[in-house]
Formats: sequence, C-alpha cells, structure tokens
Amino acid sequence: METTIWYSAQISDTYVRNGGTMNNTDEKIQEFIAALGDPSLEKRHEAVSALREIGEPAVAPLITAVADAQDNDRRWYAAVSLSRIGVPAIAPLIAAMEVHTSRDFRKYAAAALGEIGVPAIDALIDGMAGDDRELRGFLSQALCRIGKPAVEPLIRRLGDDNEVIRSCATLTLWQMGETGLPPMVKNVQEEE
Repeated sequence: METTIWYSAQISDTYVRNGGTMNNTDEKIQEFIAALGDPSLEKRHEAVSALREIGEPAVAPLITAVADAQDNDRRWYAAVSLSRIGVPAIAPLIAAMEVHTSRDFRKYAAAALGEIGVPAIDALIDGMAGDDRELRGFLSQALCRIGKPAVEPLIRRLGDDNEVIRSCATLTLWQMGETGLPPMVKNVQEEE
C-alpha cells in the first residue's frame, strides 16, 4: 500500500509535467510491465530489455510492480528490470524498502540492488543507519550478494561514527564468510 502511494505521487508528478495526459512512454511502460507476466519467456525477456532501454522513467512503475505482483515470477522479472536499469533505481528502491515492509517486496528489491552491484554499495551501507532491523538485514543480504567488491567499503565503515553502521558492517562481513572474515580479522589485528 505505501509503495502504491509513493508510486502514485511519482505518477502525479509525471502527469502534471505532461500537461495532464499520459504520454506514449508511460503507456509503453505499462504494456512492458504487463508483458513481464506473459507465458512466453521470449516476450518477458523482450520486456525486460525494453524497460532497461526506457531507464529512469520506468523505475517507479517497476517498484510498484514488485510490490503489487500476484506471483513471484512477475516480481522476479520486475526486479531484474530494475537491476538492468541500474544506478537510477538505487535510491528509489532503498526509499521504497523503507516504507514498504512486505518481506517479499524487500527480498526482491534487495536482490535487484545486489545485482546492480558496485554502484549500490555505499547507498546500501548508508541505508543500514535506520532503526528498522529487518530492513538492515535485507540491505546486508544485498551486500553479501555483491560479494568481494563490498568488502573494502565495509571494512572502511568499521570505524564509522554511527554505532549501528559499525555493527552492521561487522555482521555483514561475518555473513560473507570466507570473503569477508579474513579482511575483517586483518583489519582488527592492524588496529591492535
């Protein structure tokens, strides 16, 4: 519900900018999002590619598609589309995760952020500063999905002024296992 409200505000802004009419791109975005549930795998892949090409204007509708999907296939293809759009999807995805508490939504949003990879690392770590423990867990999962490229930024945050960030960085490195533990131990030994 909250994501739908957030998306409605985004649509209202677009609607006003377009002089009170939906433009061709908005209609195409909705058609491609509908195609994410098509029985044809080829049509779903074509829709993902088309949404990636549209880019930033497709982000808000795709976030709503992840939130409102009636099945995990649609949710997955919407999340894949967001990951393919990349950087323009990072901040809106994290903002939507803050207001939308559905575990399914957060799981797929975190997967999309993890697939975006390196450009999302700092925003994911910064997002851990909030009070929402469950959200921090999903952001940590995204960092684990990114893997080795996230290790050095997490190591740097072990000395962060924010105690929650320090704790989350430590726990995320621990969750990474062989990827995160040795650099974390080395960092602690160097500090002693």
